[in-house]
Amino acid sequence: MSTIGLSKETSVKVADSLNELLADYHIFYMNVRGFHWNIKGHKFFVLHEKFEELYDDLFEKIDEVAERVLTLGQSPKHAYSNYLKVSKVKEATDISDAEGTVSSILDSFEVIIEKQREILDLTDELEDEGTNALMSDYISEQEKLVWMYSSFLGK
Repeated sequence: MSTIGLSKETSVKVADSLNELLADYHIFYMNVRGFHWNIKGHKFFVLHEKFEELYDDLFEKIDEVAERVLTLGQSPKHAYSNYLKVSKVKEATDISDAEGTVSSILDSFEVIIEKQREILDLTDELEDEGTNALMSDYISEQEKLVWMYSSFLGK
């Protein structure tokens, strides 16, 4: 047992899943940074500010996920080349219009939330309450953001 009461096997399984989530978050973060820098059109002022709020939040979550991996006694992956290999969030390039950027954000949230639900199920089964609570909080917050961004698109 580790100092937090989880077996080594459990810690490795959860950390591996969290490292995959970390890759998704990094690609998502860079996409949103690019949207913030490159947004054009009559929605510029609204979206420029919203994208900054979103990438600040994603940056915080990246740090929290990495710290959870460390808490589990494992190492967070940090090579961008690794992120590109394992991330299910795809790089978004050359998107500068409101609809394209927000649609990409919604696609990324779909991937992120699905991965977090997988981790939620895994950590429930493995009795890792710390990671489970973190994923539950993220999902609740992000479901609201999905509703808001969907509403922006009129969906």
